[in-house]
Amino acid sequence: MGYLYEIPDDKKIRVIVDTDAACEADDPFAIAQALMIKKFIIKGIFATHFGSVGSMKRSLDEINTILSLMGKTVPVFEGEDGALRDVRLRDLSPAAKFLIQEAMREDEHPLYVLCLGAITNVARAILECPHIKHKMKIIWIGGQEIGNDNAGFREFNSGNDIEAANFVIGCGADLTLVPNNVYGSVRISLSEIQRRIYPLGEIGKHLFENMVAYNMQPWAKWTPGESWTLGDNPAIGIALDESIGVYKYEEAPIFNPDTTWKYAEGRPKIRVCTRVDSRFILEDLIARLEIEYG
Repeated sequence: MGYLYEIPDDKKIRVIVDTDAACEADDPFAIAQALMIKKFIIKGIFATHFGSVGSMKRSLDEINTILSLMGKTVPVFEGEDGALRDVRLRDLSPAAKFLIQEAMREDEHPLYVLCLGAITNVARAILECPHIKHKMKIIWIGGQEIGNDNAGFREFNSGNDIEAANFVIGCGADLTLVPNNVYGSVRISLSEIQRRIYPLGEIGKHLFENMVAYNMQPWAKWTPGESWTLGDNPAIGIALDESIGVYKYEEAPIFNPDTTWKYAEGRPKIRVCTRVDSRFILEDLIARLEIEYG
């Protein structure tokens, strides 16, 4: 049937998705949702490392798999192949170069960068061209709950590049942080994915089977067993309609090496998301899959 509505041009936004797509099983759901939103002018998808050798290339392969299964064509860019401390003296990655180019381009549609993993690519681009921090809105899935962090828990996205995280969060960019207590609230059961997503084309099959396969791996002991968090989809939902979230402005804290926070006066303000409407996010994802692939 397809969509029976159009979007006014002045409501559309440019979007870059920055993702460690092959790391776990949730990024593909967020990528798929972003690719189906009519409001989004997808300018590119960046492959992001996730703390191991060759991980950026694995993310690149997963992004291309998703695009193929969905029948979509958008530019895909290799990101930095390691944390900022290891790559800052190398040539800029194609992703960092493209971000500078796109951010500096005059366009009436605002630019949103949706970061679903380590924030290395964005850090590298801002270090190279500091002016771009004023030319884009960053939504980052990362960090522990501000004011209630846990020394026994290592937050994955920030922990994969502490130096990049501290640089971006403290540089004065227009940043919305979605910490783990919020992104962890977007929960879905495997049975719901089987019933509502698995039948929806090759992409639905891939999303379900990829999650089931990951869930059975020995390194997935942290999962509850029969449910998952689609923790990257809040970035997509907030860009789609920021009123699905509740926010407060805080002085940007500083990441400790274990991903807990410390504080210093005079830091720039960031917007911190304290709650999202998880059912809006999940129902929108499923509705779009039904419309395009049902």
